[in-house]
Amino acid sequence: MKKGKELKTRRGIGYVLRKYHNYYLMLLPGLIFVILFLYLPILYNFIAFKDYKIFMGPFGSPWCGLDNFEKLFRTPDFIRIMRNTFALCFWKILIGFPVPILLALLINEVGNRIFQRTVQTVVYLPHFISWVIISTLASNLLSPADGAVNLFLNKLGVESIFFMGDSEYFRGVLVATDIWKEMGWSAIIYLAALAGVPTDLYEAATVDGASKLQKMRYVTFPCILPTVIIMLLLRIGGILNSNFEQVFTMYNSSVYDVADIIDTYVYRVGIIQTQYGFSAAAGLFKSIISFIMVVTCNWLSSKAGQESLF
Repeated sequence: MKKGKELKTRRGIGYVLRKYHNYYLMLLPGLIFVILFLYLPILYNFIAFKDYKIFMGPFGSPWCGLDNFEKLFRTPDFIRIMRNTFALCFWKILIGFPVPILLALLINEVGNRIFQRTVQTVVYLPHFISWVIISTLASNLLSPADGAVNLFLNKLGVESIFFMGDSEYFRGVLVATDIWKEMGWSAIIYLAALAGVPTDLYEAATVDGASKLQKMRYVTFPCILPTVIIMLLLRIGGILNSNFEQVFTMYNSSVYDVADIIDTYVYRVGIIQTQYGFSAAAGLFKSIISFIMVVTCNWLSSKAGQESLF
């Protein structure tokens, strides 16, 4: 009897693989990428505890215990890069996280489907633009000499501002460009959640005389709240990931005091200077902190009676 069930299960799996083989083939490149660049490196995290020598390899290099972590914590720049990393992520979450939600709510309220889809397409297209191109556009637009932004400020009687080289403004440039690039793409998730809101709730609200704003407040937002909480938890879990590509392509030595984050510091010190054990220790430290934060926030969310990841 047991063998019959196993045979039936095997035939079922084989049938599914044959029937949907095209979809699995489409999934294969992404699956290989995730395994090679996300899961496989986890197995080699032990080099964080080794004095890694490139010619000796990960298994031949001598163990050094916690020396790499001690070096990371004792570096004079550690406090600065941690402060910059948390500050940048904090502002991106505080300002950038609500923007896709508001954008999705506004798009959802548009009655004209053609206009709605056009706006949705336009706002998520920047997601596919490389940060190299965006940093070049930002440099040209914000140029103190002939940038469009400074020319406009000059017309208003304001002196030109060196946005890309002034510590007072550069962090705002990072937050603004990140929001512009990703708000449309992130809004897709909330639009999908909005599509699942029962229409009878809106009909009941209309009967009760609710305005559009009241419907958004008392019907729409409560229905998508579980999705918002899940996305917030995931965002907090990656709080130490300040988008290396963005910062690396846009910052310069004059704004290191506010823009130098863990990833860029590890790249300069760990990768360029071939201190691979040190860079692995910094990466492992980031992962541990992120794990602690997402577990803590998940626990607080579940205790408050809200949605949680697990």
